[in-house]
This record gives sequence, C-alpha cells and structure tokens, in this order.
Amino acid sequence: MITFFTTPKPFLGHIGIIQRNAIESWKHIHPEAEVILFGNDEGAADAARELRIRHVPDVKRNEHGTKYLSPIFDGAQDLASHNSLCYVNCDIILLADFRIAIERATGLGGKFLMAGRRWDTNITEPIDFSAADWETTVRNKAVQANHQRPPQWIDYFVFSRGLYYKKTPPFVIGRPGWDNWLVWHARKSGACVMDLTAAVQAVHQNHDYSYHPDGEAGVWQGEEAKINYALLNGKRFATLENATHRLTPNGVQINYYHWVVQAKRQVSRIFHSAWFGILEITRPLRHRLGLRQRHGSEFPR
Repeated sequence: MITFFTTPKPFLGHIGIIQRNAIESWKHIHPEAEVILFGNDEGAADAARELRIRHVPDVKRNEHGTKYLSPIFDGAQDLASHNSLCYVNCDIILLADFRIAIERATGLGGKFLMAGRRWDTNITEPIDFSAADWETTVRNKAVQANHQRPPQWIDYFVFSRGLYYKKTPPFVIGRPGWDNWLVWHARKSGACVMDLTAAVQAVHQNHDYSYHPDGEAGVWQGEEAKINYALLNGKRFATLENATHRLTPNGVQINYYHWVVQAKRQVSRIFHSAWFGILEITRPLRHRLGLRQRHGSEFPR
C-alpha cells in the first residue's frame, strides 16, 4: 500500500498529544500501511514503541540542531517496503478519504506527486481511535473551523519511489521553502503532479511555536528560513496551483489553469529582473540627484 514517514518535535505536552493522534490516524489508513519515524527527539523512542512503528533515531542536523531534509527522504526510500511513499508533517490527521484518493490516483502509473491543502483545526485531547465515529468527529471539527490554508501551504506529499532520491538540496525541515521545492522538482522531472484538495480532508491540529526560541517569527523569518529560501534560487518554487492534474469527486481532471500560473510567474520574474536592472543602471544618476537608498528602499520615504 504505502509507507508513511515523518520527523517529530519532542513528544511533550500538547505537541505530544497531537503527534500521537496523527501517527495513529495514518496506521488506520490501511492494515499494511508502514510508518517510519526519524529523529531522536525527546519521547520519540517511547512513542515509536507505544505506537508500534519503525524508529530511526540518527538524523543529520545543522549547528542549530535542526534536521536536514535529504537524510530523511533518502532514508525512507532505502527502508520503505512499498513503492508509494508519503512524507507527512507530524501534526496532520489523515482520514479514509486519503486511502480512496491514493487508490484512484496511483492507478495512472508513472512518476507522480500528490499533495493537497490542509484544514486548520483545534484538537487538544487524545483521539479515541476505538470509537466508531472518531473520523466523523474529526471531520466535523474541521468543517466547523472552516479554515483552509492557501495553495503554497503543503503538509503531505505522496510520491513514487525514486522521485527525490539523492536529489534534494540541503534544506532543513520545519522551516519554509522545501515543500515548494518538492512540487517544483516534480514538475521539472515530468512527473504527474496531482492536487488532492477536493478529494482529501487533511486535518492540521493547531499548535503554538514554543519549540523555537524565537517563536513563530523565528520559524518563518530566522536565519535558517533565509538559507532555505536562498536554496530556491529565486525560481525553484511551485505551489498546488502548478499541479498538472486535480482529483475531484468526478475523477481525475487536467488542470489547464497551471499554464496561466506558469505564465504569470514568468512575467513577474521578467518584470522584477528588468526593474532591478533599471535601478542598477540609474543608480549613479539617482545618487547625484540625492535619491539615495534609505531604510532598505531605493527611494526616499
């Protein structure tokens, strides 16, 4: 069926609860579903034993202790029992519609990447997976919250074996940019990129950013975030709007809109390149006229 893999934060407090909820939901997708947990974060070994999943404690980290993406993706492909793999953030609950979607979409064959938007939901307690209505309860919470993230926020990636093997740049995980690179690389590789948003309700369990010393700002704007953004090289970026196909209740459909998105992004890059070229050429004249750069802007405020 499928091999799920992920890397957690420490299994402490609320984060510990929602991570256990997420992993248990993946195990319910299919009796043969495999789950691999990467990292020696506090409580990870105990959680892996408790949840009866495979644990790989040793993962390469940077000087800040943040894990690199490539050892996790490559390690999962080395260990996976299945040809379909799914990296999923450790706070995402997947429901039965995920299995249905994957079974429908993987029938197309060839190289593929499948991903979708998430639904942000407040879940603070352990889910009783023995209850017959646990899925209905979770789904209703997500519908009532009614908060879907935009197409650039991607929290799960289902892909064919080999698509990313030994190819990922030195991104660190848990910081922005690498998810958009994964979509870009799949497009560049000629894989079928399918948006599952209309068919899969992936439930993100809301949490704070206390795991980072600088909180949310540190995650999105800190030094590591800037390094990740630099690895995108200004153009190695794509979102779910760039998907070649969409899975809908009526089946797989070609996403013709992705050509419009590509064209708009190309025009934007050309405009910005031309604009900054003009600024560079006219810099001496603007300086003579007293139009010097102030506070990071090319013009006075």
